[in-house]
Amino acid sequence: MKLSFYGAARTVTGSKHLLELDNGKRILLDCGMFQGRGENTDQHNRHFGFDPASVDHVILSHAHIDHSGLIPRLVKHGFAGSIFCTPATAELCSIMLLDSAHIQEDDARYINERRLRKGKQPIQPLYETKDIPPVLPLFHEIEYNTPTQIIEGVELTFTDVGHILGSACVNLSIHHKGKTTKVVFTGDIGRYSNRLLKVPSTFPQADYIICESTYGDREHEPVSKVDERFLQIVKETCIAKGGKLLIPAFSIGRTQEVVNVLNDLEFKGLLPPIKVFVDSPLSYNATEIIKKYTHCFNERVQKALNLDPTPFNFDKLHYIRDVAESKALNQLKEPCIIISASGMAEAGRIKHHIKNNIEDPRNTLLLVGWCTPNSLGGRLKSGIRKVSIFGQEYDVNADVLSLDPFSAHADKNEMIKFLNCQNPSKIKGIFLVHGDEKVLPVWRQHLENEGFSNIEIPMEGQEFQLN
Repeated sequence: MKLSFYGAARTVTGSKHLLELDNGKRILLDCGMFQGRGENTDQHNRHFGFDPASVDHVILSHAHIDHSGLIPRLVKHGFAGSIFCTPATAELCSIMLLDSAHIQEDDARYINERRLRKGKQPIQPLYETKDIPPVLPLFHEIEYNTPTQIIEGVELTFTDVGHILGSACVNLSIHHKGKTTKVVFTGDIGRYSNRLLKVPSTFPQADYIICESTYGDREHEPVSKVDERFLQIVKETCIAKGGKLLIPAFSIGRTQEVVNVLNDLEFKGLLPPIKVFVDSPLSYNATEIIKKYTHCFNERVQKALNLDPTPFNFDKLHYIRDVAESKALNQLKEPCIIISASGMAEAGRIKHHIKNNIEDPRNTLLLVGWCTPNSLGGRLKSGIRKVSIFGQEYDVNADVLSLDPFSAHADKNEMIKFLNCQNPSKIKGIFLVHGDEKVLPVWRQHLENEGFSNIEIPMEGQEFQLN
């Protein structure tokens, strides 16, 4: 059995791990889009490193685009197998992949206007909206904790990992010639202090683990202070300075958490009298889906629903779907909060809002999650004073702040807690993925301190034999 890495190897994006079984069957774990890798991003997304038609099945850990976003391109180039995921992931992907196609078409159109004026060849989107309908029938839903034979000799079980709605740890039992090998892919590990979702579940003993590493070198700030600090930033920006507070946020998970904080502040009478805009059709549609899965919420939210049955809505909140309404926000002179995708500010409407507001010192850009260093969000977070957006240079006069407790990724202590259900002596190998190159060796050292061994940090394209 062979395991190869074609994404999220020494980087935090583009999750793709190919498992080739002894009988020749090929299973792709995630099919994510690379984001925020500078000039190399497009080429990484256009070339898989393997033949899509040779893949028999895809197993999807969750719906985020860096884990699911290249599925339409995979199908476009010959994949015709099944895509296994949880019901919530399937439903979220149905809107996320269409939204991704729209964004690529819009961005290509915007960029090509400039390229054509300069005599350059136009770029083509990775896929278009017409490529989405053939993808959706390939999704096959499997509930949590329901062992399912997906092909002869391979049993798949999803366990809840608490990252976003529907996110799963992938547990594979592979039977061949009287031998069983347990391969686990953690996907993105969630928080034990998640504002909305249940805590990550334990998972069966593994022989091999493919483990995320995003925050393997640090501890998050205490979540207990997030509401207080968030309110302080709102007051400083919108009341003291009279500016706009821009919040890049992924449409699934992060947006709902930010809205829920604002909803709680409003419910307690603490939120200043300012308008709040969620400028993302995807965020609106995702929120409508999330409302249907209240059984996935944690105990705190379940109790809160008895007092406030609308945890993602309040009088000052406006969801924007229309493009004209989105553009009109740039003409709005009054203080306000604008929450918009994407979380790394690499694409979507937030990129336009940053372009139009980053030079005004009254404004604040608040980053509430991980950004790859080369993404627009990552570059702004690093403290640069000039930034290029859509080929134009802008001075960074607005304040740029970050609030890490909002992160949906576990920190090093939470990831250790997640792995504590395992007997380290029984694990034949651990492969660290979805982490920055500087973080990975630190995370490996933490794992070794906990008794884990045989830990690899794969390079992109590297292959390993699993015994």
